[in-house]
Amino acid sequence: MVGTAHPTETLAVTPEERRKLLQELLAKRNAGGLKTKDRLAIPPQEIPEQDADARRRNVSEVALGYTEEQARLEALRCLQCKNAPCIEGCPVRIRIRDFVGAIAEGDYRKALDLIKENSLLPAVCGRVCPQEVQCQEKCTVGLSLKDVSKAVSIGRLERFVADLGRNGSAAVPAVAAPTGMKVAIIGSGPGGIVAAADARRAGHEVTIFEAFHKPGGVMVYGIPEFRLPKAIVRQEIETLKQMGVKIITNFIVGRTRTIEQLMKEDGFDAVYIGVGAGLPSFMNVEGESLVGVYSANEYLTRANLMKAYQFGAGADTPIARSKRVAVVGGGNVAMDSARTAVRLGAEKVYLIYRRTEKEMPARVEEVHHAKQEGVEFHLLQNPKRILGDVNGNVVAIECLRYELGEPDASGRRRPVAIPGSEFQIEVDTVIIAIGNLANPLIRQTTPGLEFNKWGNIIVDENCRTSMTGVFAGGDIVLGAATVILAMGQGRIAAAAMNEYLAQKKLTRRNAV
Repeated sequence: MVGTAHPTETLAVTPEERRKLLQELLAKRNAGGLKTKDRLAIPPQEIPEQDADARRRNVSEVALGYTEEQARLEALRCLQCKNAPCIEGCPVRIRIRDFVGAIAEGDYRKALDLIKENSLLPAVCGRVCPQEVQCQEKCTVGLSLKDVSKAVSIGRLERFVADLGRNGSAAVPAVAAPTGMKVAIIGSGPGGIVAAADARRAGHEVTIFEAFHKPGGVMVYGIPEFRLPKAIVRQEIETLKQMGVKIITNFIVGRTRTIEQLMKEDGFDAVYIGVGAGLPSFMNVEGESLVGVYSANEYLTRANLMKAYQFGAGADTPIARSKRVAVVGGGNVAMDSARTAVRLGAEKVYLIYRRTEKEMPARVEEVHHAKQEGVEFHLLQNPKRILGDVNGNVVAIECLRYELGEPDASGRRRPVAIPGSEFQIEVDTVIIAIGNLANPLIRQTTPGLEFNKWGNIIVDENCRTSMTGVFAGGDIVLGAATVILAMGQGRIAAAAMNEYLAQKKLTRRNAV
C-alpha cells in the first residue's frame, strides 16, 4: 500500500483490516476528533488491478475499481478545504469537495448527483482524465505530503460512484418543452455528447452527425477497451437517445452535406462542430510508406472500433499479426498503441521516444502499466528511417541516439541528435504516435469559417465561431487535448448556443 509511514498503514491490508480501520476513523470523526493530522495519516488507497501477466492476454479493463471500504477511506483523506482548490483544476468545475464528502458519509447517490451537475460522463472521466495534472495537482493533501501521487484520488472516487450509478437505474435527464429550434451536432465525441445533452435539455430538436458507423468518437475508436470499456460509452449514447436526440452515423459533414446545406437547406438553426483532430502526423522519414507502418489512429481504430483483436471471429477488419513492434512517441496514444500491440500477440514491443521518461506527456499510470506489461522503453532515441525488404514489407527501423539540450518552446529540454550514433532494431511493424492535426475537410468546405495556421477553428470565450449560429469546441479548437477539456467546451458552447437560439426565437416571433 503506497502512503506515508504511519502505524495505521499496516492495518489496511486485508478487507477485514481495512473495514476495521474505516470503523475506527468514522467513530473518531463522529466524536469530533478526526483532525487534519489524522486525515493526512490515512494511507492512500491503491486501486485493485488485473495481474500484469494475465492482462497481456485479454482486453478486459486493467483497473478493477475501489471497494466501498477503500472509497470511504480515500474520501476521509480529504481535508474539506473551505477554498476547495481542487475545483480550480477541474475544467468543468465539479463540486469536488462536496461529492468526496458525500462518499465519506456513505451517501453515494448524493455524490453522483453532485458530479452530474457539471459532468455527464463521470464513468468516462473517472477512468481516462489526467487528474494528476488537473484537480489532484491542486489538492492540499498532495501538497502537504509533497507528492501529487499522494493527493486524494479524485478520479478513482468519481469512477466508484459513477459505476454504482451505472449498475442501478439512472434517471434520464428531463427535457424542456419543445422550442421549435433545430440543432446539428457534428461529431459524437465527449464534447458533442455534452453539447447535445445540454441543447436537448433546453427543448431543442437535436441531431448528431457521426462520420463512423458507431457513435462515441475518440472514446470508441481511440481509447482501448482495457482503459475504457465500450459498454460505458454505449450506455451514455443510449441516454441521449432516450432524451430524444437523433443520431445519424456514416454521415461526413463536408462530404455528405456541408454546414451551409445543413443550415440553409435542412433547416438547422445552430451547429456545434466537435469533429476532433483526427489527421495523423508523420515523421517524413524514408520508409514510412512501407507495408507494416501504421498511424496510431489507424492501428487503434482497427483494434478498438472494429475489434481486430478477434482476428476474424467477429472482427470488422483484419490486422496483421506482428511479432516485433516499434511504437514512436511518448504520449497516452503511444502507450495505448504499445499496450494494444502486446494484447495482439507481439513478442516484442519497443517504445521509442526522443526525450527521457521525465519529459513524457503520457500519464504516469499509463507508463507504469506499459512497463508492467513488458513494453521495452528506448529513450533518447528517434527514427532516422524505416527499412523494408524487396516486397516492401518493414524489416527494421534505424534510429539515432539523442541527448537533451536547451529548453524549447514547450519548456522541455530539446532533444539533440548525436552524429554517427545510428543503430537498427529488427521489427515487422511500426506505429507512428506523434500527434494529430485538424482534418482539413471542414475548412475546405466551409467558406466564412476562420481557422488558425494549424487548421484549428478560431472561437471566442463562448465557443462562437466567425459564422453566425455556428459553435465549435474540443480538439478541432484546442488541438490534441483531453476528454474533460472537450466536455468543458461542449458545455460552454451549449450555453451560448441556447442563449443564441432563445434570442433567435424571440426575433422570429416579433417578425411575425
